[in-house]
Amino acid sequence: MIEVPVKSFLVVSFLILMSFALPFEKRTKVYLVGDSTIAKKEVKAYPETGWGMPFAYFFDSTVQVDNRAMNGRSTKSFINEGRWKAVTDSLQKGDYVLIQFGHNDEVQTKAASTKPDEFKNYLVKYVTETRNKNSIPVLITPVARRKFDSTGNLVDTHQEYSEIVRTVARQQNVPLIDLDKKSQQVLQQAGVENSKLFFNYLNPNENPNYPEGRQDDTHFNELGARRMAELVLAEIRRLNLDVANRIVKLPVK
Repeated sequence: MIEVPVKSFLVVSFLILMSFALPFEKRTKVYLVGDSTIAKKEVKAYPETGWGMPFAYFFDSTVQVDNRAMNGRSTKSFINEGRWKAVTDSLQKGDYVLIQFGHNDEVQTKAASTKPDEFKNYLVKYVTETRNKNSIPVLITPVARRKFDSTGNLVDTHQEYSEIVRTVARQQNVPLIDLDKKSQQVLQQAGVENSKLFFNYLNPNENPNYPEGRQDDTHFNELGARRMAELVLAEIRRLNLDVANRIVKLPVK
């Protein structure tokens, strides 16, 4: 018979007991589906940053953010490419799906574009199929572009498609984050020049990824992405979603 030292026996026994005593804490997944304004970027695109990138670091260890957003995608192309099915196949009860489309849907010269009625129907599909998996959909209006008129007022470039998102949220009783309105307020307050500090604006030779410079009024830099993420997080808190209790780095109001 092999003798086990008393000390080792006690340690093993303690660990076994602790394994039963400690409750298993299920990780909630928060899926992000949408376009380039959210998406993770390759190093060659930096400092371009999707707001989903900093967003992932505001939660405690019980939440996993899974950013599935992709450049150039619309409600239609995200489904047609099988990206949405990959999300629904993975959904578990209690997971969240944050849905933000519109930038590419509304540009009718793009192959990925959708007509207003199509856009609405696709959004309903996202909501319905999320709920079919006992998961929680959250609709988000498209984040604002930086476009000012000659008097220094920000132009609402998403008016029709943002209103469709609001309508679907109301009709389907879905939590809504009106990121369009919130981000417009931030850009208007910053003004014509200072608002450039949020976007991928670079002088020639300022960054090796853009030797000829860059003037991009749609895609954010790291500062802008973080500010947009803070807006989304603040709205999650306002909506009193359960996942709000897991935010550990609180955004500014």
